[in-house]
Order: sequence, then structure tokens, then C-alpha cells
Amino acid sequence: MAKIKVLAGDFIKTDGEYSWGSLILKTEEHSWFGETIPLSQLDTVDIATEENVKKIGGTVGWGAAGAIILGPVGLLAGLLLGGKKKEVTFVAKFKDGRKLMAQTDSKTFIKIQAAVF
Repeated sequence: MAKIKVLAGDFIKTDGEYSWGSLILKTEEHSWFGETIPLSQLDTVDIATEENVKKIGGTVGWGAAGAIILGPVGLLAGLLLGGKKKEVTFVAKFKDGRKLMAQTDSKTFIKIQAAVF
């Protein structure tokens, strides 16, 4: 299960999920558990932006691990390299005409985009 953050479109602006080849997104009709939409219902998926995000928890953890192993040089290396994550903002159009702008990690985006290929 991977998180998808809905930014705009025909779905409620909240966290959704990618699971087992389906998107689970909340709509006005399905606001409690969300609507499960198979990836086969996607018409197009286009990338809007791709950015590297540094997670503070991962950065601190890698810095501490580096400090323990390699001292001050390891601390610096861990702080600079640790906690990196790539997030992708994408636009998806469904066969029924609905649209979605959302953000997820790069691995999940590749799985979603591959379903349309």
C-alpha cells in the first residue's frame, strides 16, 4: 500500500492509496472508505513535476548512524545524504471523464504509469 495525496480534480483533497493494482480515492459518494478504481480505468497519466524531498527524520537517523560509525565525517555525510525521497506530482484522466492531480513517491508513480502504457 502506498499513499497518494490528492491535490485537485474530481476527488476529495485528502490522502488516497495505491493497492493491488487499484487506486482507492474518496469522492462525495464514497467519502467513508473511498472508491476503489482499477488502474485499467485510467486513460492517461502525465507527470506534472518531480522533486527531491529531504525527510528530516531520515536525515537525523542517517547522521547519527554515520557519527557512530565514522565520527564527525560520518555525521556530515549522513546529514547530507540521508532521508532523500523523490516525489512525483501527476495528472491522471479516467475513461469515465474524471480527472485527478495527485502526488506520490516515484516507485508508485511508475506502477501507475505502466498500467496505461
